Amino acid sequence: MKVLSHDPELCVGCYTCEEVCSETWFKLVDRSRSSIRIHDDGSGPLRAVFCVQCGECIAVCPTEAISQDRRGIVRVRKKLCVGCMSCVGFCPYDAMFYHEDQTEPYKCVACGKCVDPCPADALAILDEQVAQ
Repeated sequence: MKVLSHDPELCVGCYTCEEVCSETWFKLVDRSRSSIRIHDDGSGPLRAVFCVQCGECIAVCPTEAISQDRRGIVRVRKKLCVGCMSCVGFCPYDAMFYHEDQTEPYKCVACGKCVDPCPADALAILDEQVAQ
């Protein structure tokens, strides 16, 4: 399974990843619509929040709009989603996001579009084994 990886020691807080993500998926540069969020609490290295494809959100979806594909990527099927946002509140990583202009949540699908533009090489797509 492909997963996004972030090295906090390398991250410089430029937010390029957030901008690339929102532009890729929403066709506009709006960091509030990014599926990766960089947090700086001022106490040390920057922290990135994004979906780790754990699949724990699947069970809380009342319409079965969330599933894990054969590659291990957790997906939200917009046609089935009723916008209850249960998954947003449940996500143990705070990595399921919503925007007031949308009726369904969104999350990182490990597409990797943010990796190459990162000027500090703080992001990577890794291959992880899927537990069977």
